Amino acid sequence: MLPAPFRSRYALAALAGTLILAGCSQGAPAPAPDAAQQQAQAQADEASRNLDTYRQLLRIHNDQMAVSMGEDIVQRFPGSAAAKEVQQTLPDIEKRWKENSEKARLAALWQYQVAPMEGGTQSTAAIYESQPADVRVRLVLRRHTSWGQSAFLYSDAHGFVCKGDCTIAAKFDDKPHPIKAFAPPTGEPALMIRDDKGFIALLEKSKKISLPVTMQDGEKKVELVYEVGGFVSGQWQALPKKGSKK
Repeated sequence: MLPAPFRSRYALAALAGTLILAGCSQGAPAPAPDAAQQQAQAQADEASRNLDTYRQLLRIHNDQMAVSMGEDIVQRFPGSAAAKEVQQTLPDIEKRWKENSEKARLAALWQYQVAPMEGGTQSTAAIYESQPADVRVRLVLRRHTSWGQSAFLYSDAHGFVCKGDCTIAAKFDDKPHPIKAFAPPTGEPALMIRDDKGFIALLEKSKKISLPVTMQDGEKKVELVYEVGGFVSGQWQALPKKGSKK
């Protein structure tokens, strides 16, 4: 039997050998990710978060924000799984948003009003020209409890050159359709359309109307262009005739 001191040394050596073998069996620790790997992971995490936001925007039908978020994902994370998923729905969402935005823009060009007017009540639908000249000119559709229905141009300053009946070389969606008009004998800066019913029927089917006229101020010729595609006939209220009972 070994003396006690030698037995202690032998036990320590055996223990050390066991620990070394155990360390070798577990393998060396994995190296820490380098800067490029860390950046790639951060981008992947951000793309995933943005994709979740995009999905939520689709669920609540917020097309404008969804388009903005979707375009950002595709541009910043090209080739990613997030970008591939977005590209499956983004074109349709973008098309729908543009169509609805244009529809809202055109509708906002019109102003509808019901108000008292010279012993009666009038309902108007009015729109300004899309290409403003030196003087703004409104196209007005009017219903009055006493005067009935009319359609006319109204200048914010000067009137129009029109002796007796005059013809406006109008175009409806670039298709020529001349219309008759006259200046009111009372002197207002307006140009009244003779066939208001026919004019309004054409307007309701058109997206754009072009009306070349001559202004009294220097007899300047201007072409008035109206984007009328947002007209909503139901917002232009019908009025009872004067004396009718409710």
